[in-house]
Amino acid sequence: MRNLDVGILRSFVAVAETGGVTRAAGYLNLTQSAVSMQLKRLEAMMNLELIDRSGRRVGLTLAGEQLLTYARRMVEMNDEAFQRMTDQGYEGEIILGVPNDIVYPVIPRVLQRFNAEFPRMRVQLLSLFTSVLKRMFARGEVDLILTTELGLDAGGETLTDVPLRWIGAPEGQAWRERPLPLAHCRHCTFRGEVRNRLDAAHLPWVMAVESDSDRTVEATVSADLAVTTMLEGTEPRHLSVLPHNCGLPNLGSQRINLYGTSSGRADVIEPLRDFIRQGFATI
Repeated sequence: MRNLDVGILRSFVAVAETGGVTRAAGYLNLTQSAVSMQLKRLEAMMNLELIDRSGRRVGLTLAGEQLLTYARRMVEMNDEAFQRMTDQGYEGEIILGVPNDIVYPVIPRVLQRFNAEFPRMRVQLLSLFTSVLKRMFARGEVDLILTTELGLDAGGETLTDVPLRWIGAPEGQAWRERPLPLAHCRHCTFRGEVRNRLDAAHLPWVMAVESDSDRTVEATVSADLAVTTMLEGTEPRHLSVLPHNCGLPNLGSQRINLYGTSSGRADVIEPLRDFIRQGFATI
């Protein structure tokens, strides 16, 4: 087994892409003779003719074209590994809290973009209820949080407003029952507003399910044993948005708010905050 030299492969790629040894030497900050010697060493090592020297412009043989694909990948992998392991930029951890129902589709894209620009910074994602996240933020346990709520506290900013909708089983009938069977998590921020709207409309209701688990609520609603409420567009495929004319009161909209603190790391937290803003601006 022979080991290919990444430095020699880099020269080979440069010659192939620039079309000549002279141009490649200038690009690599090497002498022309040094690049030519590297190419000859590569051909000798592989016992193949890689360079077509029959014309004015340096070209590749069929073997050279095949090697070029691998050479590019190896050089790129080398550079990526070197950058990741030697980058002396920011290093540490940012804790980001997001309610489960608004993690998708924005947050994965935000995390991917942030990791590409700050590879030595780790983002720890916490998926919890808004009420829990706000308490943690007040205690300084998280750096940034997103919330779903009616209002906006001091220091926060509203990214967007999303309608709150009634959710039931596909072709279900639970929404017709009186008292209306409701299913909500104990810490859900929507439940108080939902009850107020039902009381104002003089519609009787009963808590059919009160759980700490979103999956329990979803399973109960999917079985057509209750209805629940979710932000528009966040309902899973096995549940359905009830029509506006179903006889249940309009629930208005909820704000998606962002709260954050620099904690002495504004140079990394501010870019993450900007990525989150831009992500929600596109939905």
